[in-house]
Amino acid sequence: MTLTVRSPADGRTLDSVAEYGVEEVASVVAGLRAEQPAWEALGVAGRVRWLGRYRDWLLDNQDRLAELLQAETGKAWPEAALEPSYAVEVLNYYRARAPRFLADQRPRAQSAITLNKRQRVSYRPYPLVGVITPWNFPLALAMMDALPALIAGAAVVLKPSEFTPLATNAAVAGWVEIGAPDVFRCVTGSAATGAAVVGMVDFIQFTGSTRTGRDIAVSAAKRLVPCGLELGGKDAMIVLDDADLERAAAGAVWGSMFNSGQACVSVERVYVEAPVYERFVALVVDKVAALRQGVPDPSCGVDVGAMVSDRQLAIVEQHVHNALERGAKALTGGNRAPHGTFFEPTVLVDVDHSMTCMTEETFGPTMPIMKVADGDEAVRLANDSRYGLSASVWTRNTARAQHVARQLDVGAVNINDVMSNLLALPLPHSGWKQSGLGARNGGAYGVRKFCRCTATTANRISFRSEPQWYPYRRLTSVLRCYASSARAIRAGGFDEDRHLP
Repeated sequence: MTLTVRSPADGRTLDSVAEYGVEEVASVVAGLRAEQPAWEALGVAGRVRWLGRYRDWLLDNQDRLAELLQAETGKAWPEAALEPSYAVEVLNYYRARAPRFLADQRPRAQSAITLNKRQRVSYRPYPLVGVITPWNFPLALAMMDALPALIAGAAVVLKPSEFTPLATNAAVAGWVEIGAPDVFRCVTGSAATGAAVVGMVDFIQFTGSTRTGRDIAVSAAKRLVPCGLELGGKDAMIVLDDADLERAAAGAVWGSMFNSGQACVSVERVYVEAPVYERFVALVVDKVAALRQGVPDPSCGVDVGAMVSDRQLAIVEQHVHNALERGAKALTGGNRAPHGTFFEPTVLVDVDHSMTCMTEETFGPTMPIMKVADGDEAVRLANDSRYGLSASVWTRNTARAQHVARQLDVGAVNINDVMSNLLALPLPHSGWKQSGLGARNGGAYGVRKFCRCTATTANRISFRSEPQWYPYRRLTSVLRCYASSARAIRAGGFDEDRHLP
């Protein structure tokens, strides 16, 4: 069986891909498992060399990949071109640091009881990692998970969205083209293909809806395999009365309309303190009205492209209509286009939390703006959500910004910026509440998450017996060791080297 892939912008047929069934997925999995031990045995240096060649391939083919992305997603050219570049950035970051991130760790003794022990933590990969990615950033999201897993020594099976499989499929074909070991494969198909992957791998990384993520978590729990989930978001933007309004308005427009609003960290709702509300809204409306929307091509002639599917377009339309029916006003946009899957960039005012546009993930080019009395009300409303992915705070007062940021129930806060945490690879990208489990990136965590750790102890000096072994005595040496440790701590700390036997 095959799946037909069409352009959301104009409906034309682009290509078709195979639809992998359970048996086909099982065959791919078996092949990856057979090859993985040799891949792991190459060591970090050997794997990094292959990924260096792959980086060169990505650079040589970035325009072709971006063209495929633009065709299958309908996004503007700068957004399509960003994805291969981001993959290269991820590769460069982890290639340079993998030897340190994956090196054995040697913790110091924490007390006299472990003074005679050499301690070591070593990392070994999960043999097979499954990566399931959505349609909004097909290549970037696939590579930001798959590449660190490969560097860790895992084999990777990648399942892209059935709406946007072409660029991802081409990128994985590039791994074969450079002659790399057969440890990176792509299986295309619909939900049944993804379910087969979930049921066969040792670690599953999923990006997508909260509903599907919950099902994957249940499946993983039944098999006692770990999973990482990045799920829905309803990111809030808080504009305080001392903000740079020009910058805040520009950030709000880009943060809400980027990729037609189809980003988990999009600005989905804006809370503005009353003294600057009218001015902020006027600036936003002017900027949104200037946006260019249409069928994208390899140029910068379009700012806002199409939405990926009719299904997502219908959700956006429903959220806007729900708001208008309940008393909101659309100062720009508010309608779908007569052709293609386009929805006009839309600014909504007079909104409140009785409207789905303020409580449910819209994932479209909309910006609902709500007036608030003060920062405390903004924080309360921002936290009034089942999601907790990220947020932004806008103010010229650094101390005030930090105070507000620490009150927000989210995994990341950007101050006077939007989405910038995703570009900071040393920082973890995680979701609170129903926005996910685990994290991406985060320096060493970003590659170690695909590993199991082994803790090893070895004696510095071996004796015939240990003080805590049999036979027990009324006052054992163990207790004396703890007492000695406590005295050392009380005296100013424990120094392993000073207390060596």
